[in-house]
Amino acid sequence: MRGDSALAVEDRLYSALAIVRVVVTINMVGLNAYRRESFEHPTAGLVVVAALAGWTAVAIWLYRDRRRRVLALLVADLAIALAAMAVTPWVKSEGFNATIPGYWVMGALLAWAIHWHWRGGLAAAALIAAADLLPRSEVDQGNYGNVFLVLIGGPVVGYLCESLQRMARERDVAERAAAAAEERTRLARAVHDGVLQVLAMTQRRGAAAGGDWADLGRLAGEQERSLRSLIRQQDTVPAGHGHRPTGQVDLAGALEAMATAHPVRVEVATPGGTVLVDERVATEVVAAARSCLDNVLTHVGADATAWILAQAAPDAITVSVRDDGPGIEPGRLEQAEAEGRLGVVSSIRGRIEELGGTAAVDSGPWGTEWDLTVPLA
Repeated sequence: MRGDSALAVEDRLYSALAIVRVVVTINMVGLNAYRRESFEHPTAGLVVVAALAGWTAVAIWLYRDRRRRVLALLVADLAIALAAMAVTPWVKSEGFNATIPGYWVMGALLAWAIHWHWRGGLAAAALIAAADLLPRSEVDQGNYGNVFLVLIGGPVVGYLCESLQRMARERDVAERAAAAAEERTRLARAVHDGVLQVLAMTQRRGAAAGGDWADLGRLAGEQERSLRSLIRQQDTVPAGHGHRPTGQVDLAGALEAMATAHPVRVEVATPGGTVLVDERVATEVVAAARSCLDNVLTHVGADATAWILAQAAPDAITVSVRDDGPGIEPGRLEQAEAEGRLGVVSSIRGRIEELGGTAAVDSGPWGTEWDLTVPLA
């Protein structure tokens, strides 16, 4: 189904065609007046020329309204051109050189090209070429050149018309996508600056106050994470007809969803927009981040709090996972690896290094922090 912009382009093309019709009609009238001596039946020739000139005015009026551009109109337009060509041998003589309509047939040819694109242009050109060549007893170089140009011009003009309409539709989709993305960003910023900050403050103060206020703070934290996840999920919905590259997912949304479902209390901070990465990259980074949270659950407990920070640069993404536990004892990771316990090496470092990235850990009395960096190039 054609969009509004495609129809607007079609309207402009028919408006330009109206000018072409006027020009070729003036040319037809002038040439036939100049060659009036070649008519064996001048009265019939005058009638044909007058009829074609009259149809030009009618066609311009009919094509002006898109509701009248139906099959019957296009068929009648081309049929009149073919009929004028068909009566030429009788009106002039069997040895005629130029048909009565001459270049006037371009009006019908271009109308078919605009409406049915290159297929319509080719079909109309083939019929016009056949009507021009079949009645001739001899085809000279000029006749061949005219027919060749018609056969080439019809499909080319039709293809160009189709391209213009397709570009108009693509522009509409791009503009809708840009407008939707801008609106989502504005709403996300407003939510972040208002509701999310209030929920985060309620969570912190409720936890500090203890008692029933702690439960209120916990609920506020859950709602904050759910709201962040909802915003992220909406941000991954393509606007228009979808311009997300095939095989790419939103890493920020995937981190939100993973953190919300984890037993450990997790706060996630991500860039304002989507972070589109290859599906494999997103899968491995999320799995590594989940392993970090699993370690927090195992070694710190379900009451621990973890923070995930996602940062996106043009050439790399970095996901930091930090907890408020007692930290990792010096040499503990090396000892675990030497003893053959490869949980951290395989689940975290191994995943990131397979992507060409690095997984660095820093630990102390304040807790443990993993920095997972993956190049995007």
